[in-house]
Amino acid sequence: MVSLPIMTLRPLARFRLLLVAAALLLPAAASAAQAARPNVLVFLADDAGWGDYGFSGNTQVSTPNIDRIARGGASLDRFFVQPVCAPTRAEFLTGRWHPRGGVRGVSTGMERLDLSEKTIADAFKAAGYATGAFGKWHNGTQWPYHPRARGFDEYLGHTSGHWGEYFDAPLDDNGRMVRTSGYIVDVCTDRALQFITRNKDQPFFCYVPFTTPHSPWAVPDSYWQRFKNKPITQRATVPEQEDLDHTRCALAMIENQDWNVGRILARLDELKIADNTIIFYFSDNGPNSFRWTGGMRSRKGSTDEGGVRSVGYLRWPAKIPAGQRIPQIAAAVDLLPTLTSLAGIRRVGAAPLDGRDLSPLVLGQKTDWPDRMIFNAWNSAVSVRTQQHRLDATGRLYDMAADPGQTRDLAAERPAIAKQLTEAAAAYRKDMLAADAAKHADSTAKAGVTEAANARGKKKSGGAAAILPPDSRPYTVGYPEFPAAFLPARDGVAHGPAVKRSSNAPNSSYFVNWTSLDDRITWDIAVATTGTYDVVIDYTTPLADAGSAIELTFKSAKLTGKVAPGWDPPLYTNQDTLPRPPAESTMKPFKPLALGTVRLEKGRGLLTLRATQMPGKSVMDVRQVTLTLRK
Repeated sequence: MVSLPIMTLRPLARFRLLLVAAALLLPAAASAAQAARPNVLVFLADDAGWGDYGFSGNTQVSTPNIDRIARGGASLDRFFVQPVCAPTRAEFLTGRWHPRGGVRGVSTGMERLDLSEKTIADAFKAAGYATGAFGKWHNGTQWPYHPRARGFDEYLGHTSGHWGEYFDAPLDDNGRMVRTSGYIVDVCTDRALQFITRNKDQPFFCYVPFTTPHSPWAVPDSYWQRFKNKPITQRATVPEQEDLDHTRCALAMIENQDWNVGRILARLDELKIADNTIIFYFSDNGPNSFRWTGGMRSRKGSTDEGGVRSVGYLRWPAKIPAGQRIPQIAAAVDLLPTLTSLAGIRRVGAAPLDGRDLSPLVLGQKTDWPDRMIFNAWNSAVSVRTQQHRLDATGRLYDMAADPGQTRDLAAERPAIAKQLTEAAAAYRKDMLAADAAKHADSTAKAGVTEAANARGKKKSGGAAAILPPDSRPYTVGYPEFPAAFLPARDGVAHGPAVKRSSNAPNSSYFVNWTSLDDRITWDIAVATTGTYDVVIDYTTPLADAGSAIELTFKSAKLTGKVAPGWDPPLYTNQDTLPRPPAESTMKPFKPLALGTVRLEKGRGLLTLRATQMPGKSVMDVRQVTLTLRK
């Protein structure tokens, strides 16, 4: 074959040859540009406090892998989240204060992120990234609140805020409940490792929201043995409030988590993609027990510093200088604008953000950085943080630089600052909480289905009912792209003289004590597609009580069946390192009862489960009803 210099060809032939060459080169150029994009990996601890890490100064725990993220990049020295789980997760996902997205609580539907909100995963997916989440979601269970509908290609974990089984747990695997094998954090990390390995040659966004150290107090025995008899010398701010065994177990769980972080870091090194992977590590609220926090006041559930300050570690070896401490205050709402900016992609959606892009700070660029206000809110309590001050939920003002433990109220000495922050807190309440309350009250009235929602609100909202009325949104059923709709006990309402939850906390509970024909259970649902649905109930019942006749109704539809065979397994004894408190349900294996098929019409109403005959002393315990749309 003879090669001719391109310039010896006629102009038309030369033009055609250039077009062919360009066409051949374009895929390679696009592939190279795609490969140059940084991967993004986000770790989120559940209920870990700022003081639970070696990098924070805790000498009781060993966290070399998590600390390596901090040392290899930037530590956000004053990084703030919300007092409880779901609100923080919503702010990370959207870059907006959580009430804007309808997230007002941690269960009974209040944890769901409004469908109008666009997430950080939506942005990365739109930019061509592979996206996966592995662990605790806590912003909605049913489609289209499920993580697979919020920008994630792949999901394994539990969608509720609390999960009662940490060993061999049943987990949601892309819309199917599967029984896993092993410790829950190890299992979810295994899946994250598979995802990273499978997508090593393309950019990926990997979200690993760990389940620990959230209770129940359960950790593999090898970790517990390290702490079981360990003296705790770094104590809670108020030592009398500390349960030392809770501290020991929390730190054991953190060490297991650190091992799993280390496994993922090692995989990035093995695949030679660590330098071009952005990593962020943080927690969703303050510690879930009173333990060492460096002298800060309070813990999870509080809007004080100890309840909302988290570690924030950001590493990107290719771009972010190692060993930085960023003194400017920052928050979970900053993560979406920061990570998308660092990755060079556009956010999805036009809603205004509340977060700031922190990339100039972490990249060491000179920038004008004016002071700001960060709001922490839970129920009707609102606290405001500036670089120097915090106005707490009762109106007390503290100089956080001079008094990080919040011991001296300066409101009278600095009235101008106190007034400014008090007005800001009032505006937040009006703009966020009051507007949200009005929205849900109006929606509930218009829906005409108030029984289930009102019962949910009475049980959940407590003293904050005037600010947080019951969630008005129904639970969604019947989407062809995601046929199975899980309706767990936490989303249902018990009615009658006897039936109740297995614990006061709705998450990971089940209905028990169904001993009367006057008892019933309802779910406020909206059916999206008219069609035929398979109905399965996860149940247990004593052998002697098997045979109760039950019916499931929705509008004019009715399905009947019997609770059989008997299935009465003992409660698990292999789950807990420390005794489980009464507020948390001790779990057991439930059996699927295939009730049959029923035709449901599109629309909203109450799905009602009742018994018409009860030959024994009880009907059944119920963990979940699953409605699956037939194709």
